[in-house]
Amino acid sequence: MRSAVMQGDRDLAATIAASLVLVVGMGVGRFAFTGLYPLMIDEGQLSVSGGSYAASANYAGYLVGALLASVRLPLSSRVLCQLAGVATMLTLAALGFDLPSWAIIAVRGISGAFSAIAMVAASHWLIHDRHQHHAAPTLYAGVGLGILISAEAIALGSVAELGSRTIWFGLAGICAALLVSALVMQAGDRRRTQMTRPEQALSGRQGTSLGPWRLILVYGLAGLGYIITATYLPLLVKTAFPAIGPVQAWALFGLAAAPSCFLWHRLHLRLGTSRSLALNLSCQALGVGLPLLHLPIAYLASAVFVGGTFMGVVTIAMPAGRHLAHRVRFNMLAIMTASYGSGQIIGPLIADELYSLTASFDISLLVAAFALFAGAALSWEVRHDTPQPAAS
Repeated sequence: MRSAVMQGDRDLAATIAASLVLVVGMGVGRFAFTGLYPLMIDEGQLSVSGGSYAASANYAGYLVGALLASVRLPLSSRVLCQLAGVATMLTLAALGFDLPSWAIIAVRGISGAFSAIAMVAASHWLIHDRHQHHAAPTLYAGVGLGILISAEAIALGSVAELGSRTIWFGLAGICAALLVSALVMQAGDRRRTQMTRPEQALSGRQGTSLGPWRLILVYGLAGLGYIITATYLPLLVKTAFPAIGPVQAWALFGLAAAPSCFLWHRLHLRLGTSRSLALNLSCQALGVGLPLLHLPIAYLASAVFVGGTFMGVVTIAMPAGRHLAHRVRFNMLAIMTASYGSGQIIGPLIADELYSLTASFDISLLVAAFALFAGAALSWEVRHDTPQPAAS
């Protein structure tokens, strides 16, 4: 019994460590830029167009990182988690220096690559190597938690009248503290990977009738669909309703994202992959379209709807992708991440082009909502994908 308790403690430590990797690599590393983007524009560091290029560079880097993660590297997933976390911290610190626009764009590209490595490595280490499939919602809740932490840090920096460069240094310091905690927790893990058949790993819980390539396509549409809101929400709020704190709207996005992973995990267990994905993407499409109403409450509701669904897609799709891994000859999780990254590259480029023509993000939001509804339609499967009983 003592051995079981000790193993449970090690599993909990591993789950928290992996989640902290995503707090740093994804929540802060990828999305702190969204919160600081309006301030960087006010300070003259970036234009709206330059910010779009920086966002697209980050997502292009994300694609490159996902493809690198698909290659069999001589490093374990645990070591890759540590490498990605430290590299992300350094890229955050780099933005604290006085850089020209092209250098900011380059740094965001490098940061994106390590964000993807963090996502793939943390998922692979916890779900594949340690077979903690039940820990998926806690793992992916780290992204929402990181968004919330970075948004509140940015808000505090704004109250203290700090410049964006000082705030970037502060975010790097926060990430350093979180990484030390993660490294300490990972250091105690000496568990060897069990040789279980991939198709047995999620037996009777999160199986899917969606084929691998269909799931990859749906995941790519999800990446395209949410990214306009995730990139421009604070800027939209600041432009349309200056009285509303744009960073606090972004904090609401993260606050909705963290607990949503647990909700969508439960729905996944009850409804199955195809139906839970279809429901998630439909709700997300409605959230993406809400700013078209141009009402203050619509922007806040959009933050809740999109924040409360975008990591739900990951919580549903990544374990389902792991379940399908035995049917393909490539790293399924990495290629899914690459597909998601491809959608994210396209989104800001479309938004920037349409903004230059219309001086509005309305058409871009319509395109994003359409992509999400298309993903929902592709996800729906009436046959075979039967609901599974919820875990007790």
